[in-house]
Amino acid sequence: MSKYESFFPYLAGLCFSILFGLSFIFSKEGLDVLDPFHLLTFRFAAAVFLLNVLRYFKIIKIELKNKRMKTLFFLSLFQPVIYFICEMIGLSKTTASEAGMMIALIPVASVIMAVLVLKERPSKMQLFFVACSVFGVFFIMAMAGSVDVGDNFVGMIILLGAVFAAATYNILARKSSLHFSSIEITYVMMTVGFLVFSTISVAQHILADNLMNFFQPLGHPQALISIFYLGFLSSVVGFFMMNYMLSKVEATRASVFSNLITIVTIIAGVVILNDPFYWYHLIGGTLIIAGVWGTNYFSKPTTY
Repeated sequence: MSKYESFFPYLAGLCFSILFGLSFIFSKEGLDVLDPFHLLTFRFAAAVFLLNVLRYFKIIKIELKNKRMKTLFFLSLFQPVIYFICEMIGLSKTTASEAGMMIALIPVASVIMAVLVLKERPSKMQLFFVACSVFGVFFIMAMAGSVDVGDNFVGMIILLGAVFAAATYNILARKSSLHFSSIEITYVMMTVGFLVFSTISVAQHILADNLMNFFQPLGHPQALISIFYLGFLSSVVGFFMMNYMLSKVEATRASVFSNLITIVTIIAGVVILNDPFYWYHLIGGTLIIAGVWGTNYFSKPTTY
């Protein structure tokens, strides 16, 4: 890997952090028109459509004849299927602050699993900066006065499932990158997500006896904009960037980039939604960025 190419994984990490951070705004807009599984169906349908168009015109190359396909399907089961299901159900049973704190634990869970499964050995300095990044997220929520951890035990357990689903995906994606390209991993993830969520959504409409109205929300420009962003940019480009980064750097270093999503979400809220910006946003954001920098700066050189 050349000097310039060595920066590509980190650019990819920054890219998916920005795309995922902005996705909360578009998800909120989409959920005003669509129920969660309905939105997920159209989101992944758009992603699969784009990938197959690119594949048809030979812009991307996808060859899935590897005997290790079971690992790839297993990866897709954790992300996006289990992760999104746990996240949505967990959010419905907890406060936003509880959910935010649980999701902020993904880098910690990734470090634990990287040690146990991949035998990665993060240094003490890396562990310190991972904790620094996670603390930055907690600090922002605590100073905002939004921390209200109640008795929503079931919801917290379900969100913990989302945390470990994301951490497991980080590990499996890194292992799968030895046998599949980043775009092949993304393609299978999007396809499995579409098949699972469309099945759930269609079943919901049949039970509600309104299957004829399945495509009716597509008449809303608000829904189309949301689906376009979430399907094309967040799902295809975002997950491709994440898979690419996981193929180039250790899971410990890659996972900490997820906390940059908090910063992007805050900035997007200030710029787009005119949300207030306070001093604790600056301090918490600085801790997060310092954590991302330190985790990667104090890593051992990796060659490929």
